[in-house]
Amino acid sequence: MIDKNGSSLTYVSSGSVKTSEGELPFRLKLILDNLSEIIARYRPQHVSIEQVFVNINPKSTLLLGQARGAAICAAVMNNLMVAEYTALQIKQAVVGNGHAKKDQVQEMVVRLLKLSGSPGADAADALACAICHANGGLGLGKIATIGYRMKRGRLV
Repeated sequence: MIDKNGSSLTYVSSGSVKTSEGELPFRLKLILDNLSEIIARYRPQHVSIEQVFVNINPKSTLLLGQARGAAICAAVMNNLMVAEYTALQIKQAVVGNGHAKKDQVQEMVVRLLKLSGSPGADAADALACAICHANGGLGLGKIATIGYRMKRGRLV
């Protein structure tokens, strides 16, 4: 979670929702409930989320998609619009290179948010997604990218 005031970005909070072993429906409910609580506590105005990519392991990809669906539902149930970005868009917006490595993303997140330490890989990815959205996605300023696809840095 970040704040944007003009062109200034400020770190607010980050973390992760951990689910225990058990039946998938209960784990998805835990994600939904936890994110709904976080939304109620912080009252964000925007939500951004990374689009699912096809992983080598199809089962992992399906589970990630279901967890992502629970996260989207938490936002929508709280009347928040959800902006979606590909990993390439996020890396391009934050690092300037769509094929940047994870450690490069982490370092830029630290620099852009003026953090005293490096966030974990998952937190850095989430903060990078927030930074991408806060900056209008790929430097597009205030142009809304919800409902549009990006191709080579331009709307299509």
